[in-house]
Amino acid sequence: MAPPAIIAPSILSADFAALGAACSDTIGQGCDWLHIDIMDGHFVPNITFGAPVVTKIRPHVGRPKTSLGKGTFDCHMMIAEPKKWVKDFQKAGCDLYCFHYEAAIDSTAAENPADETEKKTNPKELIHYIHENGMLAGIAIKPETPVDVLWDILRNPTKSERPDMVLVMTVHPGFGGQKFMASELPKVKALRERYPELNIEVDGGLSEGTIDQAAEAGANVIVAGSAVFGAKDPADVISKLREAVEKRR
Repeated sequence: MAPPAIIAPSILSADFAALGAACSDTIGQGCDWLHIDIMDGHFVPNITFGAPVVTKIRPHVGRPKTSLGKGTFDCHMMIAEPKKWVKDFQKAGCDLYCFHYEAAIDSTAAENPADETEKKTNPKELIHYIHENGMLAGIAIKPETPVDVLWDILRNPTKSERPDMVLVMTVHPGFGGQKFMASELPKVKALRERYPELNIEVDGGLSEGTIDQAAEAGANVIVAGSAVFGAKDPADVISKLREAVEKRR
């Protein structure tokens, strides 16, 4: 059986002028996690926010009492140098540090923002480093990246080098409000068939109109931005997203 539904609204669609309250309210409306989109203007063309903002909103949401529990800060790191920022985001209150495969195969092993090195990192080493720093690790793939690149990582016999979650992007990363790409769902299905107990997240264009397709493919972690934060009744939307996943487990 697939893991339980986890609803993770993206705060990119929240009211930035009252971000702490928006985060707290959304947790109170029934969501499980908060999805925090970190963009650096290099890996993707957009810029959002960094560790200082995560530090400020952390006190508004209680820390999860269990691994992957309610209140998890799921930081989606759309950044060119993911290893450099692990320590800063751990200190800021990140619980799950989800980096992009595409960045990890083309970035350095530097461990601090100001550091420079010619040594390269790789996905397995980065996952181990995230775990070593006390966070859960996620790995994301863009639409143009085949799911096959993940098989060697997921079947790794070394537990500390395996991710706790895989994120399949259902839009091109960088901007909110894009149209859902159903073309990416075969990746989700392939992951679920091979790894029945894996947490599989989908991000991009998720709403009441697209959730059934994602849930049918096997996704259990659902990122929804404007569908939740722009709703007249966010609690009702969260409930419907959860129901769609649960009835297909």
